[in-house]
Amino acid sequence: MGLVTVRVVIRGRVQGVSFRASMREEAARHRVDGWVRNTDDGSVEAVLQGDEDGVYRLVRWAEVGPPGAKVSSVVQERLDSYPRQTEFRIAL
Repeated sequence: MGLVTVRVVIRGRVQGVSFRASMREEAARHRVDGWVRNTDDGSVEAVLQGDEDGVYRLVRWAEVGPPGAKVSSVVQERLDSYPRQTEFRIAL
């Protein structure tokens, strides 16, 4: 399988519930690189990069999120050209 990169925007009660830290842990479990950040509109945005299975497992996890989160929507967009990521980090 080749490298896949997906941008996701997660909306709902997703800030203040350890969403970013939990996503970083899940990304490590699925060997996904990229980043995650809170946005000014209250959503969480992430870029996920890795093999297709790992990336889409992480997208499915994001549809529920950590305990305390209440996800109302996850919008995803496949990115055909994106710089290679070598870790998963919480971005500012």
